[in-house]
Amino acid sequence: MLAKETFNLLKKYQIHLDRRKGQNYLINTHFLSRIIENAQLDDSDIVLEIGAGIGTLTVPLADKVSKVIAIEQDKRIIPVLRERLIEKDISNVEILIGDATKINFPYFSKVVSNLPYQISSPITFKLLHYDFDFAILMYQLEFAQRMVANPGESDYSRLSVMMNLCTQTELLFKVPRKAFLPQPKISSAVIRLTPSKNPDVDEFFVKTCRALFQHKKKKSGKALLQSFHEICDLDFDRNTIRDIISHVDGKLIEERVFKLTPKEILIISRELEDVMEKI
Repeated sequence: MLAKETFNLLKKYQIHLDRRKGQNYLINTHFLSRIIENAQLDDSDIVLEIGAGIGTLTVPLADKVSKVIAIEQDKRIIPVLRERLIEKDISNVEILIGDATKINFPYFSKVVSNLPYQISSPITFKLLHYDFDFAILMYQLEFAQRMVANPGESDYSRLSVMMNLCTQTELLFKVPRKAFLPQPKISSAVIRLTPSKNPDVDEFFVKTCRALFQHKKKKSGKALLQSFHEICDLDFDRNTIRDIISHVDGKLIEERVFKLTPKEILIISRELEDVMEKI
């Protein structure tokens, strides 16, 4: 029923969805229900939805919460979303038109979204600057697996480190391609993300982590040497950089980047910063 309704609305407005923009609408009621269930919604919640589309998720959210803040960038889609809300007599949805990576979010208590895949990374990091209870978010399966990967695993990345240090992240369930219209090329997964403020994760740490993971299979000392420009824009010669790196714990410098734990990367960052402050 939901698939037919979605198809008819898109046909009525002559809208052709663009996979490159992450316009894949969840039309399977079973998975929609599981998302809603895991969000643990009540009538005091103000929910942020990023990439509202034609309201497939917006409508059931609005039925359970105080307010939905629905962000949608594609202006062609907005009339469809407004029509659905009017037809269903829904008045507690505020529509924000624009790029979610650039909009300042108003207050919200939870995030529930089928994220446009191409903005998964910037939106995830942006959310870490806000205070909220938790988020239930749909990602491409590959991205979701990177979020929860452990040291030594092939999916372990800078994203894994940041999620480990700044959130509690759990992969709840996978969603097959056939649950969407149009079908994406790969499967998806739903993540529960609970933010956790970490004062040790500062800008210097972020730069250090970025430098390391540009060469994740190399020893961390060599990775830092080759990507030191990510940490500092001062024009140090390679001998000076080697000297700076030599002050970091020797065992950690000899370990390959993808095997370092998030806490070990914190140690590397702090020790580098201590040396840099003395220069």
